[in-house]
Amino acid sequence: MAIVLGPNQYGKAEVRVVAVDRSTPRHSLVDLNVSTALRGDFAAAHTAGDNAHVLTTDAQKNTVFAFARDGIGSPEEFGIRLARHFTGSQPFVTGARVAVESYGWDRISVGGQPHDHAFRRPGGEVRTAVVTVDGDEVHVVAGLTDLVVLKSTGSEFWGFPRDRYTTLPETTDRILATAVTARWRYTGTDVDWDATHDAVRTTLLETFAATHSLALQQTLFTMGSAVLEQHPDVAEVRFSMPNKHHFLQDLSAFGLDNTLDGPGAVVYHADDRPYGLIEGTVLRDDVPAAPAAWQGTPGFV
Repeated sequence: MAIVLGPNQYGKAEVRVVAVDRSTPRHSLVDLNVSTALRGDFAAAHTAGDNAHVLTTDAQKNTVFAFARDGIGSPEEFGIRLARHFTGSQPFVTGARVAVESYGWDRISVGGQPHDHAFRRPGGEVRTAVVTVDGDEVHVVAGLTDLVVLKSTGSEFWGFPRDRYTTLPETTDRILATAVTARWRYTGTDVDWDATHDAVRTTLLETFAATHSLALQQTLFTMGSAVLEQHPDVAEVRFSMPNKHHFLQDLSAFGLDNTLDGPGAVVYHADDRPYGLIEGTVLRDDVPAAPAAWQGTPGFV
């Protein structure tokens, strides 16, 4: 029997970068969390403690900050610049993965006018980008996390099998709520990153709102199909969507009716856990798969 080293990578995780453009009185702000991972000829470091082929993680961190000084642009653009630098800077580095989380900030309004240098952080939604350089190939996977959406009607769930442990009643009118994590792979790199990201996000939101849902699975597939139909630069979309359950609260103990067709507000109990977790991929059948683009991205089927 021989013991050998399998696939491996290393890098600097979660480099927090805030870049403020102060070139005009109206400042702009970019807030990122950047993680790098390098792949290549690192066997000797593992088997013999020989660090001759180890570009230090500290150097990777410093590179992120230095590149930010030259301007960041979109998360995708910044990731491509970093990944190409790492794979071109050392002959023993053959691949690089750069994952970027981008946190949005809105200007605070003062007297009805957006302030020049005061900001607030809205919600929990995060824009994401993962760039993978593998030899001569460049893969870009964009996305978002924690896009929380809710429909107060227009959702049903019935026709499922029942066994001795099934207690869930069927319904033809329920709340449908989820926190969308979506990642989409582009077919190339000649893309207007910011405009396309905004357009895909709009497609996701509009499709969620307009789809009469018979199951969260159906909504997922419809959202992914709409993205692929409307955006030819996108090869595939992967989703992870928890079902944020809302159950009618029983108010009969207080002599109160709580039905969908009764007077007044309908009161629900929002359960945060346990929750159903729906995951799936929607893809074009005429675009080659790119497993390297997804390597190291957990949480998807």
